[in-house]
Order: sequence, then C-alpha cells, then structure tokens
Amino acid sequence: FLYKVEKDGKALNGEQEAYNKQELERVLVKLGYKVKSINRELISLKGGVPTDDIVSFIKLSADLLKQKLSYDEILSLLYEDTSNKRMKEIIRTIQKDLKDGKEGSEVYGKHEAVFGKFACYMLSVASTSGNMALVFESTAKFLERDAEFKKNMRRSLMMPAVTVIAVIGVVLFYVAYIFPETAEMFLNLGIDLPPMTKATLDFSYWLGDNWIMLLAAFFLPLLGMMFYFKTPKGELFKDKYIIKLPVMGDLLHKTSIEIFARVFYTLYSGSGQNVEVIKVAAEACRNKYMEHQIKEYAIKGMLQEGKGLMEGLEASGVFTKTALSRFRLGAESGALRDNAKQLAEYYEIQTTYKMESVINMISLFVNLFIMVALVGITVVSSETAVIQPKSQF
Repeated sequence: FLYKVEKDGKALNGEQEAYNKQELERVLVKLGYKVKSINRELISLKGGVPTDDIVSFIKLSADLLKQKLSYDEILSLLYEDTSNKRMKEIIRTIQKDLKDGKEGSEVYGKHEAVFGKFACYMLSVASTSGNMALVFESTAKFLERDAEFKKNMRRSLMMPAVTVIAVIGVVLFYVAYIFPETAEMFLNLGIDLPPMTKATLDFSYWLGDNWIMLLAAFFLPLLGMMFYFKTPKGELFKDKYIIKLPVMGDLLHKTSIEIFARVFYTLYSGSGQNVEVIKVAAEACRNKYMEHQIKEYAIKGMLQEGKGLMEGLEASGVFTKTALSRFRLGAESGALRDNAKQLAEYYEIQTTYKMESVINMISLFVNLFIMVALVGITVVSSETAVIQPKSQF
C-alpha cells in the first residue's frame, strides 16, 4: 500500500505491505501518525518471485517439517539459502509476523500477490493444522501441477497460434505487396496472366481495398469477446463451454477435477460434511462454472436440504462418472479421503499423457499449415516465372 501521513505538521509518504488497508491504518495511528490516505499500489516496483522459487520454498519447508525441524528454524535456513531478494524479504516478514503471534491468514494474506490466493489460504491453514508437512506438500504439488499445466497450455496453444499468425502475416505481405509488383509489370507489357496469377492479383487488389474492414471484422469481435470474458457472466459462460470442447475440453475438465480432489484430500478431516473443504476445493479448481455449480447445487443442497455429499456432488452436474464412482466408493467404505487422493493421482497421470499427445497433434497440424502456405507461394511464384510475352509473328 502507498500511504500519506502527517506528524508534527510534517507530511510523509511511504510504502508498506499489509494484510489489508485497515491493518495498515491501525498501525500508523498507533505510531502517532495522522493518516491522510492509503491506496493499494497498482504497479509494484519490487522484483517478482519466480514460480520455481515459490514451489521450492514450500516443498523444502514440507521436507524439513517431516524431519521434525521447527518452522522458525526452517525459515532461518531458507532465508540464508534463498538468492532472490524479494523472496528473502517475504521469508523474513513471515518469520517476524509468526513470532508476533499473528494469525496465519494475516501472515500469508499480505503476500497473496506473490503466492496466489489458494496457496496463501493453504499455508494459513497449515499453521493451525495437525499435519503441517502434509498441507505444505500438497500445496507444493498443486503449484507444480499448475505451473506445468500453464507451460503445456502455452506449448499447445500460444506458440502454435503465434506461429500460424506469423505465417498468415508473411503470406498476406507477399500477396498484398510483393506479388503485385511482379504481376503488374507483366500487365504493363501487355502480357496475359495465367489463371492462378490473375486470381492472386485480384485477391491482392481486394485486400488493398478492404483491409480496414477486414481488420475491424477480426479485431472488434475479438476485443469484445475478451472484455466479455473478463466479466463474471462472461467468465461463467467461457468456463461452461470450454470444458465441452473436443479434446482440450476433456483435458481441462479432468484437470479441474484433479485439483478439486487433491485439495479435498488435503483438507478433509472425516468429521461431518466438511462444507468449508468443498467450498475451498471448488474455488481452487480453476473453473468458475464448476465452482458456481458446486456452490449453488452441492453446498446449498447439503446445507438447506440436508443432502449427503454424494447427492450434492451429483446435483452439481460437473463431475465425471469416474470421479463420482470414486467418491461414492470412498463414502461407502469410510475411506473418502484416500479415494480422493487416488482420483487426483489417476487424473494427473491421464492428463499428463493426454496433454503430450495433444501437443504433438497440434504441432503436426501447424507444420502441415506451414507446408501448405509454402507450397502455395511456391506454385504461384513458379507460374509467374514461366510467363512468356506474346509472339509478334
């Protein structure tokens, strides 16, 4: 937060991390300052923390907790071994706040911009749980899977999209600028153009006459869709239908169920219905539509209509038959937590292999597209090369 305060007639400006605005204001008033304004910093000038460093911090904490080291000692070790200045500052702040007796939500909540909302929640839960190492280990696993999934999504969608757009740009530049220079030279000499060359030249003229309309027709719907998808309704609409897409939709759907099952396994205590656990798992699953369905139908049904866990999950309509069968088996056998873990591991293996096959398939189609574009340019250029002037005799 950026703050402006006054003390003894002197105005002071500063920057301070805090769990929320109220906490910072309370501290400043306690120190004798008159608070003028407190605003959240829009752009942080401090360095970022790579995801690998965050995962390493949480994973090492889990491993050292298993070796019965105190968390304070672990933080001291990690502080010394961390090279990232921003991460060192965060570790020192966490250690100080814990020594001051602050609640876990307050300790980690102020670092939500670095750790993420879900990781902050899990780490705050770990500080009051009976098995701190397990919660840290599960959080590290979640962050690893999340980073791996985003990396694979970039490989499967972003890079191919950039490649295809670049190829289309090169082809359009050739057709709209380079090709007409050559073709018009033949027209100026009174030479008849072959059919393919003439068609390409006509297409070039059409592009030149309508390029503004074409750009508007491409970018305006795209921008409109992007803005709509950022609204709550748009995000629900997008996430509802994205899991129904062929191939990629199934992959995204099962990955969300995997995350739900993994979080459920970590937090489930086995007592009662654990509605809060289901709520947190739904929020972590990375799909707003699934989160909405679970909260509206599963959780409300359990609280208002007295439905059991299985009735609630079935009513949500977002779980696969495999997922429901594993949860049902766990509920009937009294091993719900273990079955949730098995489901998460099963879908992790399945989605990992499936993602590799999807990436290979997309790469194949991109290569075919590039080949077709190159062949098309080559054929048109070859036809232009064999044009001969009319005989004068």
